[in-house]
Amino acid sequence: MPRLDAYDLAELKIVYRCLHACLPEQPTLMDSQLLQDLQQYLQRQATDDGVDVSTHGEWARWLAAD
Repeated sequence: MPRLDAYDLAELKIVYRCLHACLPEQPTLMDSQLLQDLQQYLQRQATDDGVDVSTHGEWARWLAAD
């Protein structure tokens, strides 16, 4: 299986947003290793882009940008 950095960042953001949106209906996703790995990867990318991921608004804007 390819590493996450082998995938297009815009596609990973879409997948993350979809998974995150499903949390209310699928709370077991919260414990998903895939979701955790994806979030950590995206947060590292956002931090590299100068985003303060601890600020929800900045994180959300970065995730929404393609």
